[in-house]
Amino acid sequence: MKTETHKILEENQAKRSKCLVYTRVMGYHRPVESFNIGKKGEHQQRTHFEETVCK
Repeated sequence: MKTETHKILEENQAKRSKCLVYTRVMGYHRPVESFNIGKKGEHQQRTHFEETVCK
């Protein structure tokens, strides 16, 4: 069963382009695609958060 999102992605396949995701590692930014398989798995398990402003 295809969801609405799948339909939209298929319709716009020709307009899509590759997106590089960078993350900060040991003080510098590095593309995630250059990680080894273990580091890629670790990156997927990370919990993302947003900082809130202190009042």
